[in-house]
Amino acid sequence: MRFLTHRAMHAASSLALVLGFATTAFAQPWPAKPVRVVVAFTAGGTTDILARNVGQQLSDKLKQSFVIDNKPGAGGNLGTEMVVRAAPDGYTLMVNSVGPIAVNPTLYPKLAVNPLTELVPIVQIADVPNVLVVHPSVPAKTVDEFVTYAKANPGKLNYGSTGIGTSSHLSGFILAKRAEFEAVHVPYKGADALRDLLAGRVQFMFATIPSVKQHIDSGALRAVAVSSLKRSRSMPDVPTVAERGYPGFEAGSWFGFFAPKGTPAEVVATLNKAVNEIVSGPATEAALIKEGADPVGGSPQQFADFIQREFEKWRAVVRESGARAE
Repeated sequence: MRFLTHRAMHAASSLALVLGFATTAFAQPWPAKPVRVVVAFTAGGTTDILARNVGQQLSDKLKQSFVIDNKPGAGGNLGTEMVVRAAPDGYTLMVNSVGPIAVNPTLYPKLAVNPLTELVPIVQIADVPNVLVVHPSVPAKTVDEFVTYAKANPGKLNYGSTGIGTSSHLSGFILAKRAEFEAVHVPYKGADALRDLLAGRVQFMFATIPSVKQHIDSGALRAVAVSSLKRSRSMPDVPTVAERGYPGFEAGSWFGFFAPKGTPAEVVATLNKAVNEIVSGPATEAALIKEGADPVGGSPQQFADFIQREFEKWRAVVRESGARAE
């Protein structure tokens, strides 16, 4: 009886060992199935364009589909909350931007989730500076000329934005405050702001370069200055607001990959490596710059540190502006 027990134990141990080898041999590394990439804004916007560009290349590189899923609403909060609550298994990711991550925690007093602590920063895709654009009816080609004109017409200039507390709104607020002129803020929902700017119903706007570059090239809008500290590689002839008398002025947009808290470290590492390779590739780098985005890349920790600095910067601006969203 004891002999049979030993044989049974030996057989069980052998079977376990074989199954262990089989599991190791046949387990597939991430991704083993299609990956969902949530974008918290409508199709056709800057976040969506970047997500689709990089997502297609991830599909090619990692041999699985990266499917973009647009979930707009509540200033990006709807899609962000959806990802926070998703299973942290690497198969629900997000491409998100400055607003939902760094601005909304201050702008919205009652957020259902905290994107700063409940999402894992993976890699920054790109910086996308805002560009101060004016309707051709505004007789200004430089920052000095624009400020002079605004001061000569106090309260008569309207500036559009993609919503209260967005980067486009707060960029306009900062410039008006620092240059000491009065202008009326007109918030819109998404692309409606650009439509009214092109029609001349608002006179100026801080907009992401990709959203207005074709209109600048066609002459429908005039570029005055960009909001980044350094000139944008996509518009090297357009000066920065900072170099035109307002040092430290920096109010752009940025975009990157995130995952739910608890996502396996190997998923984060694989995605970070792949995206870094994509955005540093000559063809992609040239394509992004042409569209108005400056490729970034870097480590997850670098991205996390950058986000914390952005949160602290925008928290001060939102409080100073009095902007509040419910």
